[in-house]
Amino acid sequence: MSVPRIETLESLPLVDHHCHGLVRRELNRMDFERAMTEADHPGPRGASFFDSQLGFALRRYCAPVLDLPAHALPDDYLARRAELGADEVASRMLRSAGIADFCVDTGFAPERLTSAADLATAAGGRGHDVVRLEPLAEQVALDIVTGQIGVAHFPDHVRARLAARAAADGGSAGARPATGDSAPVVGVKSVAAYRVGLELPAERPTDRVVIAAVRSWIGRLRAGAPIRLADPVLHSFLIWAGADLGLPVQIHTGYGDTDLHLRRANPLLLTDMLRALASTGAPVLLLHCYPFHREAGYLAQVFPHVYLDVGLATHNVGRASATVLAEALELAPFGKLLFSTDAFALAELYPLGARLFRRALTALLAAGIADGDWTADDADRVAVMVGAGNARRVYGLAEPAGGAEPEPTEARAAKPRARATGAGTKRRAAARSSTAKPSAERPAGTRRSAEKPARAETPAAKAPAEEPEAAEPAKAKPAATKRPAGTAARRNTAKRAPAKKAGPAKKEPAAKPAAARRPPKPPPDAS
Repeated sequence: MSVPRIETLESLPLVDHHCHGLVRRELNRMDFERAMTEADHPGPRGASFFDSQLGFALRRYCAPVLDLPAHALPDDYLARRAELGADEVASRMLRSAGIADFCVDTGFAPERLTSAADLATAAGGRGHDVVRLEPLAEQVALDIVTGQIGVAHFPDHVRARLAARAAADGGSAGARPATGDSAPVVGVKSVAAYRVGLELPAERPTDRVVIAAVRSWIGRLRAGAPIRLADPVLHSFLIWAGADLGLPVQIHTGYGDTDLHLRRANPLLLTDMLRALASTGAPVLLLHCYPFHREAGYLAQVFPHVYLDVGLATHNVGRASATVLAEALELAPFGKLLFSTDAFALAELYPLGARLFRRALTALLAAGIADGDWTADDADRVAVMVGAGNARRVYGLAEPAGGAEPEPTEARAAKPRARATGAGTKRRAAARSSTAKPSAERPAGTRRSAEKPARAETPAAKAPAEEPEAAEPAKAKPAATKRPAGTAARRNTAKRAPAKKAGPAKKEPAAKPAAARRPPKPPPDAS
């Protein structure tokens, strides 16, 4: 029996609700293979990551995008990639993916990556930012160590900065396209799974409990520890801070790199917290989930505010992606699954994730039509729901101009942006109203810390001997207080590079040649 086609899914402009930026430089073979998987090495001698599910899928589906035959040999593929150049490859790959909206986690950048606006421009779509919670908290901790604010101000400053970021777009996420390095904020993300695991305190931590945890953390920082948040109480506090603004909360679960203990990343460990968060009404999105995608499907079924994706798994399992997606949907309602690529560094991961997702969902829906389990109209409706509609509803994104009927990417890019309405817009309006108090954002030009930032100065170097703790949080120093020279954290350029102590401000060195830079392996917490 012939397998029915799901034509709606073949042409549907997708919404990628979780992805990352791309490297901006040329890659040699070692660099490329390091970026292909979650491993922290390019493969043992005599072996190659091209000989994997992902590698074979990449050669099959991405080679024709570069004008090569399907299954082109790796050396031929990489030679053609180098001939075209990074910008041309990125443009071709992004446009071939058929993605209309990109929700980009820009919270980690081991080197300069493309922004949400860059991705949107290259793809002819729209870009949106997802705020990673841990770097925001680490920036506030650095302000405490350098004497800008006291420990007691930590909860209020985190909440104020998060609210300011959420309100910064000045309107609906669907109304304004990303420009420059700026994009409307549509959600937040936690990487607690990488830091402490997912067995987090379920109930909302009080400010007193949060301040006690911060005091202990600051003590470790002043003793020379890296500024890397890893405290269950504080991870819980950050998730609650995002949920209290009504923002969709993404939480990494399941598969990741070697920084993660997989058994501690089972989404079932979040059960009590998910139950408690229901009162906020904020959507919670379980990212990736594999190999716990069936468990995540259960959580999405029993909790009205819980959703899931299998993004990172889709391109990594390659040919098996249809099985993984079908297993996730054994219990999860079709209205609870979202599409994502979790693409990072390599432009190929966008069309690869999109192609494998379309193929997997088509196989599931077509089999149901063939067996009489649902109609072709049902299958079309589910395809639109999973590929784009669920994400638009959760994040409050506008429909493409012209309604739900799919349009070519070029036609969508030429039309004016429609304003989004509904829950997402109301959430952002609430976030803006919560910023009535003076903003705690840093002055323009202040450098932000990276995901694994530099060590903080010890008290003898920069911080005062006694922390400037005020009696009332409202007495915090104004946000515009200038940071002492030398306190800006430096970005790491390699996954395993040790943190260094911050020193006096130095002139930035000239950029190294591409060949001298470390490979763009997805760093810890990158997913």
